[in-house]
Amino acid sequence: MRAFKIQGTPNSPVLIFSNSLGSEMMMWDELIPYLLPYFRIVQYDTRGHGSSKNSIGLEGYSIEQLGRDVIDLMDELQIGKAYFCGLSMGGLIGQYLGINHPNRFKKIVLSNTGAKIGNDERWNGRIETIGKNGMQAIVDDTIERWFTEEFRSQKPEKVAETKAMFLRSDIVGYSNCCCAIRDADFRNQLQNMNVETLVITGDEDPVTNIEQAEFLVSKIPKSRLKVLHARHLAATELPKEYARVLIDFFVGESTFDKGMHVRRSVLGDAHVDKANSKINDFNADFQSFITNYAWGEIWTRPGLSKHNKSLITMAMLIALNRPAEFKMHVKAAFNNGVTVDEIKEVIMQSALYCGLPAANDAFHLALEVFIENDINY
Repeated sequence: MRAFKIQGTPNSPVLIFSNSLGSEMMMWDELIPYLLPYFRIVQYDTRGHGSSKNSIGLEGYSIEQLGRDVIDLMDELQIGKAYFCGLSMGGLIGQYLGINHPNRFKKIVLSNTGAKIGNDERWNGRIETIGKNGMQAIVDDTIERWFTEEFRSQKPEKVAETKAMFLRSDIVGYSNCCCAIRDADFRNQLQNMNVETLVITGDEDPVTNIEQAEFLVSKIPKSRLKVLHARHLAATELPKEYARVLIDFFVGESTFDKGMHVRRSVLGDAHVDKANSKINDFNADFQSFITNYAWGEIWTRPGLSKHNKSLITMAMLIALNRPAEFKMHVKAAFNNGVTVDEIKEVIMQSALYCGLPAANDAFHLALEVFIENDINY
């Protein structure tokens, strides 16, 4: 059984997260609000973990199996191409995907991982230990490797939550994934990874250190390195900073790049291309202002979903009697997951607070959009 969840608006590009060994999809939850203005996000539990427990015995998985699981999930969800971020074991999965399925990924982040992690003795010893004594036998050492001393002292509730997650791990599923990590070795294949790649590591990561990260960057053709002040679970230690690193890499570092990304996901490429084709010396500054301020600073704020922002925007445009903008945002609302019934309810609510004539005009304008775009109502 493959467990996953998908969040975000339908017109946004997809970002897939892949977890570390001993983790569930919840490990990314704190990052998600910062990323939803930009992406449709897929989180999933790796085979043998969380709700994807399908292990009946110690059979030993391979990274190829775990990578194929990602491709199968993409096919199931009809995702042709996506961004990908994998941490630790997820980073090994990312290497497999970048080498063997480069056409399915726009950019890849390999976080706190290596081309070869540990040796047979280490992984076989861990499998034997938990087989005899359970996950409790290694949890304290794991938590120490995962988090800096500063984080452990300042965020005890988060540490306790993560520890509980680790202790929930299925011993057989965990052991099978240990086999996959033990047998994975991409040191002689990285030169074939033809996807733009960001390698992230922590300056205190004792598992996959800076030297291993630098090796990845030295071998992967289109790659660069980002070092954060963290240990092995950098995304959990620094969720806001980590999310910002992902946005800068996937979308662009400038406010304009971020604004143009969101503007296209909400209004659609055709609308934005048409607007850009009309830029001239007279209106260029205004168009830049729209992209930077409206889309780059306001629509990227994480406090409200793009779905709710669409509803609010339509309501305000009814009150202000802005028919052209209202029609544009009715059409855009479908890219943000808004339904015809929700648009109707916004207009009904506006009849009470904006007046019957305003609501009457809004109904006519909305129907024009539905008819022009062949939308069932």
